[in-house]
Amino acid sequence: MATPRLKEKYLKEIVPGLKNRFQYKSVMQVPKITKISINKGIGAAVADKKMIDAGVEELTTITGQKAVPTRSKKDISNFKLRANQPIGARVTLRGDRMYEFLDRLMNVALPRVRDFRGINDKGFDGQGNYTLGVKEQIIFPEISIDKVSKISGMDITFVTTAKTDEESYELLKAFGMPFANKNN
Repeated sequence: MATPRLKEKYLKEIVPGLKNRFQYKSVMQVPKITKISINKGIGAAVADKKMIDAGVEELTTITGQKAVPTRSKKDISNFKLRANQPIGARVTLRGDRMYEFLDRLMNVALPRVRDFRGINDKGFDGQGNYTLGVKEQIIFPEISIDKVSKISGMDITFVTTAKTDEESYELLKAFGMPFANKNN
């Protein structure tokens, strides 16, 4: 199997660039993306169990890896929720699949967002991880709009080895993540 395009770009361009920019002594100090976690909450699943299967199916189609349903931890009577009831779907990507998904996300899916002006740079958590919210699953070309029963969003979290948000921002920007301009 061929090496993903972004993995080669990381090794050949991003590592030397970040090493010089942050004055790292070793290439092992250069931050890298360790995993991408995609989480989809399906609130309507309390009433309709088929929504979970559809959500798992969509995430599996988008990522190319089997998604698993997430379950509630405790009873919440106001939401008619019981403990251990399926309420969403999630998948964690690592290695080559992670790079392939990142490539498709940046170059195919995000440009299909309506009125797209770049992604918000305020999704960093202080430890170098970044979370991005997507409002519609139909921006992914793998999803057929005819088969979608309900438009729903998802959270995509990039877990990196960066120590600070600045290092993580520069890493993701070097990959080509379309951040909105800071002066807007």
